[in-house]
Amino acid sequence: MSDTERQSKDAASTGTGYRVLARKYRPKDFTDLMVGQEPMVRTLTNAFETGRIAQAYMLTGVRGVGKTTTARILARALNYKTADVDKPTIDLRAPGEHCQAIMEGRHVDVIEMDAASHTGIDDIREIIEQVRYRPVSARYKVYIIDEVHMLSTQAFNGLLKTLEEPPEHVKFIFATTEIRKVPITVLSRCQRFDLRRISASDLVGLFTTIAAKEGIEAEADALAMIARAAEGSARDGLSLLDQAIAHGAGAVQAEAVRGMLGLADRARIVDLFQHIVKGDVAGALAEFQSQYEAGANPVVVLTDLADFTHLVTRLKYVPDAANDPSLSEIERTKAAELAKGVAVTTLSRIWQMLLKGIPETEGSSRTAGAAEMVLIRLAHAAHLPAPEDAARRLAEFSGDNAGSRPASPPSGGGGGNGTRVPYQSSVAARAPEPTPRPQPSGPTAMLRAVPNLEPQTIGRVETKPAEAPKPLVPVNTIGDIVDLAAEKRDVKLKALVRNFVRPVRIEPGRLDVNLTEGAPGTLLNELAVKLKEWTGIHWIVSTSREEGGPTMVEAEAKAQQQRVSDARQDPDVAAILAQFPGAKIIDVRVRAPTPEEEAEEATPPAAAESEDGDILPGDDIEF
Repeated sequence: MSDTERQSKDAASTGTGYRVLARKYRPKDFTDLMVGQEPMVRTLTNAFETGRIAQAYMLTGVRGVGKTTTARILARALNYKTADVDKPTIDLRAPGEHCQAIMEGRHVDVIEMDAASHTGIDDIREIIEQVRYRPVSARYKVYIIDEVHMLSTQAFNGLLKTLEEPPEHVKFIFATTEIRKVPITVLSRCQRFDLRRISASDLVGLFTTIAAKEGIEAEADALAMIARAAEGSARDGLSLLDQAIAHGAGAVQAEAVRGMLGLADRARIVDLFQHIVKGDVAGALAEFQSQYEAGANPVVVLTDLADFTHLVTRLKYVPDAANDPSLSEIERTKAAELAKGVAVTTLSRIWQMLLKGIPETEGSSRTAGAAEMVLIRLAHAAHLPAPEDAARRLAEFSGDNAGSRPASPPSGGGGGNGTRVPYQSSVAARAPEPTPRPQPSGPTAMLRAVPNLEPQTIGRVETKPAEAPKPLVPVNTIGDIVDLAAEKRDVKLKALVRNFVRPVRIEPGRLDVNLTEGAPGTLLNELAVKLKEWTGIHWIVSTSREEGGPTMVEAEAKAQQQRVSDARQDPDVAAILAQFPGAKIIDVRVRAPTPEEEAEEATPPAAAESEDGDILPGDDIEF
């Protein structure tokens, strides 16, 4: 039957005038599956020839690589029967008794179930009850469960026993795009086949063949664009090819496909890349604006730029990658030239910045502006030296500074007996002249030495340890930190310090603590940042193995317990408790002194609070 007759028959059976390419050219036997899935076909061929047919198969791969189609072909091979052949085989060139019904999904002994809509244990229980019955007409009863990862945990558990020891007349074929969500107990009972992404070159060959069968004129560059956009999925590619044929009124042209997909011209992507590596910000922005006005999507432009960056980097190590048929001639030649002239560090930097800039552009309400900011950063970074060059230049700079003064202090002079004298006076008397350095012709890293804060110590042979800087705000206790947090209105940090920090050692610029259980992992970092902001000096905050003192909350609770205990021992309080049975002390508060009391030069001993926290006259006690 010719393709035209088949199409007419399909149109008549479906009641429509056209059948989409993805359905019309769906593989019907293992010969068609050889496109991109050779390892799986070879394994199944050897298994069928030797009679080593598994009880269950697990097919996994991205969408559109042929999992469901492979399951149907496998079910057809298991039940293949003709006048001459009556055994499982992968040679399906001649249609068998059950082939047409199986491929159309209407055979009574080949049960297809979508696990996305049948996820519960009841659906699996129905399968378990049916497996004991032999097939009606076919050799095997085959259960094809698509998107099997959608089954519930109970459904998986209910299937385990039947899957491990099914009847001889039952076969299971599972398909999934999320193999990691399938329990390992199920995977261990199946033969697993990973259907690979179909390469762009294979897709181009497939599209060329189908276009020729359909009588469609298709440009090679247009088919290459569709193959790249399909990302390894034959179904996605055929759907795009269908759309391109309709978009081009029966012809597939590169310009029409580019406009349909919102792509930029690959040659213009190369021009944009060249502007970036040269550091030409104005040229890069002008090129991007021209592509944007021509209808290119800003996100797609950046994605294509990332793809070309990856291509140039790959060609530095795999020159044969230029033979990929999905590449255009301009990509092949220009990428090879750029691979020889652009450093790997520059390419790596561009790649990393694009990986960060593409999501930013996608999430922005102004995609064009966001894309331009990414291009500006890329072009600006082209002038920056590589990290190893910056480190080398910094080392050379430091070496020149070290060589501009004597390596050791002079001896003699005022010593008289050959002893070494301080070098400070020598430095003060005659400062060395800086040696002029030649200016490099290329981009120069703007590096400068950090000035020494104590010039008088330059060149000393014996130096004293530097004293820790004093904070602008004195911090001597944990209470000072809590007060400082309260003053700065940082309620969160105040509460965290009060509840979780046990002080071990504290001095200007350094704080050693022990954290209680439940302390946030970022507490020490936040505390160091805030102390630097509040005191004006750098703080090193670290944990210690020592137990440390109690937290402020623990100390306050202990002090409160002591006050309550002292209140019970007070004669007046004890008399009140004895007079009112069932009364108890719930709180003890120390009354703040009045201004008059604070103005008194001396306080009588009876009115003063003792050092050990005893309850004294004036304290408030709640019962």
